[in-house]
Amino acid sequence: MSNPLQRRIKKKYLKKQTSQQNNMKKIFILSVTLLPGFFSYSQNGNGSLKNKSTGLQLVLPETQGFSTKRLSRIDDNINQWIKEEQLNGATAIVLRNGKIVYQKCFGFANKEQNIPMQNDNIFRIASMTKPVISVAAMILYEEGKFLLDDPISKFIPEFKNPVVLDKYNAVDTVYTTVPAKREITFRNILSHTSGIGYAQIGSDRANVIYYKNKINGGIGTPYSTLKDVIPRLAKLPLFNQPGESFLYGMNTDVLGYLVEVISGMPLDKYLKQKIFEPLGMKDTYFFIPKEKQSRLVSLYMQDDKGKLRIEDSLISLNGTFSRDFPKTPDGSYFSGGAGLSSTAYDYAIFGQMLLNGGEFNGIQILSPSTISMMASNQIGDYLMWGDINHTRYFGLGFGIFSDFAQRSMSVSSGSFGWDGMFASHFWVDPKNKMVVVFMRNIWPTQHWDYGDRIKPVIYQALK
Repeated sequence: MSNPLQRRIKKKYLKKQTSQQNNMKKIFILSVTLLPGFFSYSQNGNGSLKNKSTGLQLVLPETQGFSTKRLSRIDDNINQWIKEEQLNGATAIVLRNGKIVYQKCFGFANKEQNIPMQNDNIFRIASMTKPVISVAAMILYEEGKFLLDDPISKFIPEFKNPVVLDKYNAVDTVYTTVPAKREITFRNILSHTSGIGYAQIGSDRANVIYYKNKINGGIGTPYSTLKDVIPRLAKLPLFNQPGESFLYGMNTDVLGYLVEVISGMPLDKYLKQKIFEPLGMKDTYFFIPKEKQSRLVSLYMQDDKGKLRIEDSLISLNGTFSRDFPKTPDGSYFSGGAGLSSTAYDYAIFGQMLLNGGEFNGIQILSPSTISMMASNQIGDYLMWGDINHTRYFGLGFGIFSDFAQRSMSVSSGSFGWDGMFASHFWVDPKNKMVVVFMRNIWPTQHWDYGDRIKPVIYQALK
């Protein structure tokens, strides 16, 4: 039997333990309130939250080396941008060590109808489609279906004997060509060094030549098929010699068609079978099913005076197309360069798979060596859009942040990711074991740089 002193010590200890448990409960409740999850969550024995659908956990930021208080600066910035009418709304999610430390939505999915933004809203991710298609292609690479330096004409004969634009007359749009020094390879397509330009959003020459030949940029192109378009594109001139410069273009649309040809499957079905279903990405589509279309956020534009309004149609050299192109019920053009729509949560899962070296929840999509190769510089010292600081290089489907990016935006050198035309952003930081997704849907915008301005705001919250 314990003596009186032992009983007093035990009583004091139990009282302190109860107090600590109550404090932890309060913090836990506060965390759940501040960081709402995407699906329903259940509490584990260790106090973390397990997503019943994907296995992702929502945890207190402090358990993963973040400060909850300092993370609130993300809120301050985004709320201020909304207050200044620079944004209608946004969602953001931060993962560290495979766990959610921050997930929030802001503002309105449709401001005019007073529809608030939700964590499960679907965004047009435009060029953030490119990393997904690049992963799809590299699955085939790992299956031995091609080598990176194989010519793509092996699978698309129309790309045999390419030509390069030589002289161009802007007055009558007549041009001459010279033979390319070499053929286009898979590496060129994956790294945007093929010489293929962009329709609608490229150079004046590219816009005109592609327009005359009924080639468009892929965004808002619901009809026709890759089989209809890509062989026609193959017959048009390149704008640089293959392998001699970085030129952002319709390479990933070509890559999507290569996936179809090599796999023998339509691109949408291949992605669903090989990537989306295995990873549990339940809200990522080229064309959104009817039952989920109400979750598509409205697309806004910002005029010269900074005023926001819903963009009814996107103006392009080829005419107009509806902002609601993801809702096309019978869409058949699967643009590998810009066609997908997704949620921040789905894309965070994709990013976590990349961070894990190609694996998520026991499912191996790619090998660690392949992910490492994709996230390595494939363009040497070629400049991207004239960026003399080399803020980013390009790998096989991703932009790669340089030492300069670390010195100017805090994002670790070697981090990789990409952005979308409608102001969506993601990156994977292997050094800090982080994945970040920041989604907006606004175009054109005077504040594209918010995707960079948010980076130091996130990193300052690391302890």
